[in-house]
Amino acid sequence: MAEQLTIDHLGARGDGVALTPDGPVYVDRALPGEVVDVEISGNRGRLLSVAQASPQRRTQDCAWQADAAPAQCGGCVARHMAPDLYAGWKTGAVRAALQRAGVADALRPMVDARGLGRRRVTLHGRVSPGKPAAGFMAPRSHDLIAIDRCLELEPGLDRAPAVATALTRLLASFGKPLDIQLTATQAGLDVDIRGLGQKNLGKQADATRLRLVEMAEKLDLARLSLHGDVLVERRPPLIAMGKAQVVPAPGGFLQATAAGEQVLADLMLAAIGKVKRVADCFSGCGPFALRLARQAEVHAIELEAPALAALDRAFRAAQGLKRITTEKRDLFRRPLFPQEIDRFDALVLDPPRAGAEALAQQIAAAQIGKVAYVSCDPATFARDAAILTGGGFTLASVTPVDQFRYSAHTEVIGVFERPRASKAKR
Repeated sequence: MAEQLTIDHLGARGDGVALTPDGPVYVDRALPGEVVDVEISGNRGRLLSVAQASPQRRTQDCAWQADAAPAQCGGCVARHMAPDLYAGWKTGAVRAALQRAGVADALRPMVDARGLGRRRVTLHGRVSPGKPAAGFMAPRSHDLIAIDRCLELEPGLDRAPAVATALTRLLASFGKPLDIQLTATQAGLDVDIRGLGQKNLGKQADATRLRLVEMAEKLDLARLSLHGDVLVERRPPLIAMGKAQVVPAPGGFLQATAAGEQVLADLMLAAIGKVKRVADCFSGCGPFALRLARQAEVHAIELEAPALAALDRAFRAAQGLKRITTEKRDLFRRPLFPQEIDRFDALVLDPPRAGAEALAQQIAAAQIGKVAYVSCDPATFARDAAILTGGGFTLASVTPVDQFRYSAHTEVIGVFERPRASKAKR
């Protein structure tokens, strides 16, 4: 049965929150101040219609999220928000995380880093009922919404849905749900298929691999891999990182947009300034190390050996960079110790969503005076920021960087400074 609710504010995931005697009800695609007709199940409200619209409601421009669409794609959560409301929601989420952690925010305006769009996408491949399709999932559901294009992808990924569908069709007989990661590179599409491991292939392994290699030729892919195992590399899938050219490991981490990576790097370089030696923790394949090396020697630390190998190859082929050394190390289980940290003039880090709590504790106990911290999770960033400020750092600035446009995710870069402690005080 339909009920009418008034939306009070936006939730952390972008849904409208109505306050009712039975508790909050979360309504997808509803905005503050709106009166909406919903179908309630638990604390969720399915939007049926908008009885009184907000002036900050934006006309939908996506066929898979328009009100008339038979099924809603869960890839974006905020396409219906006007720009000012959208920016305030994202910035507010960062501010709230810092406030909860007791950290003075020093918050700067959000930087739009969409650029040409997302350069990497993971599409889900499914066969149901008997028809192969690829796309995104509906909100909070395992129901596939098949798409033939996505407005948030850069032009190099225009073919991504068609390629993912073709690969799903080829592998349909195995009956496995697939996750197909496609990356736009200078040489074309780099594709890594997950969900169909060696044990699933069985006696068909050799024949299936051959068919995939033939499909890579037909689809003109730069590289095709299966669970990170390269089946064929027809052209090196190069990604520009500063003055260097990197061939990332199959399925390896990349910043979501090229523009976002550049914005973060520029802010980092400005924060670090002129120093001699920098530690780049959670370095990945070198998006920051290869730029930092224009002005300082860099020691790159990363757990994933293929990422470090890609970084090292790119460094050796590049011109005009200062020395980059690499170290394979699990910084969660074995963080740098203060005496190691203090060999450097500055430290930068870009950890996974879990943050870098153990490393932050060691940094706080060290003498180093400059830290630049990139994070894709404001909550864990705020937790670690509290550790650093408790160790004498000042959070000089926090800049939200919006490279995950219309999603609930926000990248941030925080700059921490303090006078370098003397050994006598330690």
